[in-house]
Amino acid sequence: MDRRHFIVIGAAGLTASVVPGPGQAAFAPQPDAWRRFELVTRIDLPPSAEPAQVWVPVPAVSEPGWMKAGDSTWRGNATSAERASDPEGTASFVHAKWSAEAGVRTLTVTSIAMARDRNADLSDAPGAVPLLPAAERRLYTASTDLIPTDGIVKDTADGIVGWARSDLAKAQRIYDWIVENTARNPETRGCGLGDVASMLAMGDLTGKCADLNALYVGLARAAGLPARDVYGLRVAPSAFGYKSLGAGSNDVTKAQHCRAEVWLEDFGWVAVDPADVRKVMLEEPPKDLPLDHPKVTAARDALFGGWEGNWIGYNFAHDVVLPGATNGAVPFLMYPEGEVGGRRLDPLDPASFSYTITARELPIA
Repeated sequence: MDRRHFIVIGAAGLTASVVPGPGQAAFAPQPDAWRRFELVTRIDLPPSAEPAQVWVPVPAVSEPGWMKAGDSTWRGNATSAERASDPEGTASFVHAKWSAEAGVRTLTVTSIAMARDRNADLSDAPGAVPLLPAAERRLYTASTDLIPTDGIVKDTADGIVGWARSDLAKAQRIYDWIVENTARNPETRGCGLGDVASMLAMGDLTGKCADLNALYVGLARAAGLPARDVYGLRVAPSAFGYKSLGAGSNDVTKAQHCRAEVWLEDFGWVAVDPADVRKVMLEEPPKDLPLDHPKVTAARDALFGGWEGNWIGYNFAHDVVLPGATNGAVPFLMYPEGEVGGRRLDPLDPASFSYTITARELPIA
């Protein structure tokens, strides 16, 4: 049975046939060849009479079939630098410190990672899937500071899934509800904050990927489905001609993107990205596309179960405690973080923070 036959939520829930435009392939990622990328993050903090420190995220996601984290190296004039992780071990980063006597503070972190397209065939169960370990199930159904699973989040999830019984039907209903009831807000800073309960309480279901995909994760967890955000970075253009779903150049300083996964008993971890469907609607030429536009229906169908391998995942972490920080945990680690004299730098303003990120594709070694 086709997965879209599990649920119909109004006419907008129906998938139209896709007729690609000239020079454009339908958005349909399929597992194929691996791609290898180099990411370079450069920090150039100005001279200061105060000590400074930074935490630069590096790829730490290695998942069979779609992501392989490689080595990370670094150089610069830091007083000390080491690769470290948060206490839960869910995020990895280079932690560098400079003394008060340092001049211009420089750090260059180079990371290698491999990715490829993914797409789950959800029409038939693939056979026996190992159980999700109990510790992972607890982790990925738990509340976080910004993603509670009770109150209005639980009530909303219950209303969406209704009498659906299977994991697949529940996951599909939540995905379709977000696609049809949210909107991308171009005025949102960075990728958003992901304050799920506030979004629902205020009735403001707008934002960017860290908002809309966190909403998926929160609703899925509240419905009893393990789910997780995957924080990362777009590193190459889309091979399918979607300008909104890829990096426009090798300067990826502002190309951060959060995705999501949901655990289905018959399939394991399954990719979902409703936020990118809304991004296609808002940004894909000629812009402000309706739900039934062929570009949107193609992306909507593909992004429940798959995504394109032009993106590198950093981590799955929430409420990240940065060792040595004086300003408390960060909701997630997708940007470089820094402090000067104990004052937190703004990671959403790379010009004043003084960092750049570049990406290039390398031959497969």
